[in-house]
Amino acid sequence: MPLSPDEATRFADLLKVHAEPLSARWTDLVAKGLQGRLSGAELQRQTTDLQKAFQQALAAGAVDLTDEASAELRAQLSELSSNRARQGFTATETAISVFAFKEATLEVLGAADDAATLRDYVAFSTFVDRAALFTFDSYVRVRETLIADQAEQLLELSTPVVKLWDGVVAVPLVGTLDSARAQVVMERLLQTLVDTGSPYAIIDITGVPAVDTQVAQHILKTVVAARLMGADCIISGIRPQIAQTIVALGIEFGDIATKSTLADALRHVIGKTRRTGAKNSER
Repeated sequence: MPLSPDEATRFADLLKVHAEPLSARWTDLVAKGLQGRLSGAELQRQTTDLQKAFQQALAAGAVDLTDEASAELRAQLSELSSNRARQGFTATETAISVFAFKEATLEVLGAADDAATLRDYVAFSTFVDRAALFTFDSYVRVRETLIADQAEQLLELSTPVVKLWDGVVAVPLVGTLDSARAQVVMERLLQTLVDTGSPYAIIDITGVPAVDTQVAQHILKTVVAARLMGADCIISGIRPQIAQTIVALGIEFGDIATKSTLADALRHVIGKTRRTGAKNSER
């Protein structure tokens, strides 16, 4: 059953009176659940801050976490969720840390046998349950954000653009090339072409396990974008199996130069560079 304003105020007074033993017991219960993976000082700080936030919210007459009086408590719970998510704890462990407040409160107030206090405790338990669920939801949101950020970082790391030679850059692709990754490849390649002024780019697909129509389209779009920037592209890493697949699918690379290895592609580009340099010297 939900808290009434009077019950909230009465229980806030009880929490204030028993603040020290309640905080100590709550810290012990949480520490047991986390099995020493968080320092005692840090746990003590977290439980003390949360306990004060609970007490202040109830003293202000909060009967639900959505109340304005619960703003500071929501902030504390969100901070707890964020810290635990970054420290590698699970959502369950984080929520149980809040649920432990009920057990600690029951033990500390166990000597109180009057019916009014027990009724207040039942209502208070519901309030703590909602706080724990709020913590769980906050944890999930933070964790999803962290996973998205890590996926983006891995995507950038998996698509490096390296300078092989003066005027020659290369994009060694490894793994499946989907739409999102193809966009990153294109952006990084074009930016590198601008930064280095390189007239040649080698797209190496040695590490791409299979080439289908979708992968081929992504590669062709990258080549077209590079050409619009004034750079000539060479595709390397065309293994026999990939060559057969490309022929079977009817994929046309047109006038795009293709080589079986990155070394062959680099030799091809260096040869073109020397021929171009020789022609310019004759002129």
